[in-house]
Amino acid sequence: MGNVIKIAIRNLMRYKRRTFLTSLLITVGVVAVILFSGLSGSFKAMMIGQITDSNLAQMQIHKKGYVSSIDSMPLDLNLNQKAYAGVENILKEHPEIEAYAPRIKLGGMLSNFTETTSIRLNAVDPAREVKVCPAIEERIKSKNGGKRSGLIKEGEIIIPEKLAKGMMIKEGDTVVIVAHNREGSVNGLNFSVGGIIEDLLGPQGKEGIIHINDARALLRVEEKEVTEVAIRVTKFSRLDAVFAGLAPKLHEFRNPKGKAVFEIHTWEKLSPFVNIANMIDLMTISMKIIMIAIVLISILNVMMMSVYERVREIGTMAALGTLPGKIMALFVVEGLFLGLISAVVGNLIGLAGIYLLNVYQIRFSFGRMDNLLLSPEVGFADLYWVSGIVVLVSVLASLQPAYKASRMEPVDALGHV
Repeated sequence: MGNVIKIAIRNLMRYKRRTFLTSLLITVGVVAVILFSGLSGSFKAMMIGQITDSNLAQMQIHKKGYVSSIDSMPLDLNLNQKAYAGVENILKEHPEIEAYAPRIKLGGMLSNFTETTSIRLNAVDPAREVKVCPAIEERIKSKNGGKRSGLIKEGEIIIPEKLAKGMMIKEGDTVVIVAHNREGSVNGLNFSVGGIIEDLLGPQGKEGIIHINDARALLRVEEKEVTEVAIRVTKFSRLDAVFAGLAPKLHEFRNPKGKAVFEIHTWEKLSPFVNIANMIDLMTISMKIIMIAIVLISILNVMMMSVYERVREIGTMAALGTLPGKIMALFVVEGLFLGLISAVVGNLIGLAGIYLLNVYQIRFSFGRMDNLLLSPEVGFADLYWVSGIVVLVSVLASLQPAYKASRMEPVDALGHV
């Protein structure tokens, strides 16, 4: 086997220019996949973080049927005190729940005493909300440069940016919120504008924020009634596992008709960004398929040319008694080394490219979100996967030319011109 390796390396070095150009083409494909995977993965992770940490949370628990009618924000599907207590008991006992926060969702009419418009509101417990969505305060613009003592106080409202601009509402202004409760009675409260919040992707990213106690007073609901419970886990990578553990426990709660009381969803079922995330994954897979095609065509072309140019050499080897298996192994090892060298060089250049992208920071805008920073990174598992695919395809692409070489008749090969 040692002689086969030596001869394979010698043959690759014999045609330096062709070997270099082929290796360069494969290396470019590997580098492109690494850079694209790093950038797309960073964009996906950043957007998921923006959505879950700034507004939506990683998981939510509702009364059964709420999510299917979420656009109308129905108050008759709120969780009462007993139901909320049952949810709390489950969440407190789970070791991987970092934080949870109650919310009340409602729609109402906003008036600045000059004009009136509809508004969606998210009523929160500020101390607990910032633990579930730690980046929410970063979205709030205020006169003192964004430095706030707490998310929101009772009697305050944080207005969505687009709505504030349209109605020319500024921080410190007084506005009125009018809302219907589940019985149909109307109530209104005065609020002081505590800040302006930047819009995010999705309908939940355009909600105003009020204190949960103000929402209960506005809607005249019982003290512990909530619309949803937002959840944050200790490790985001464990989100699906935590979800799988919580879902059966919540489904144990049944109403008198024997139907489930609660439903639980991860952010993927609640945000339209999941379609963009799936598209990013599809594009990444497409890039890897293109890379595989580049490697396959490049190696196949080189090996076929190598066989064609060395027909008489192959005939001589066969005439001297070299077994077909060794002749085949010779060409397979050539393809193996070509793929292996290209993969190693491509990984090194790709990692250097990722490092440079982090040094020269990439900032961009997406939707209504500005100054977003990409921090591309590639895990060693991804590098091993890409390298393994390159080497495997290199070997597979060498098999057909190698098989053809091993089956040549010595007399025909020696007479080849």
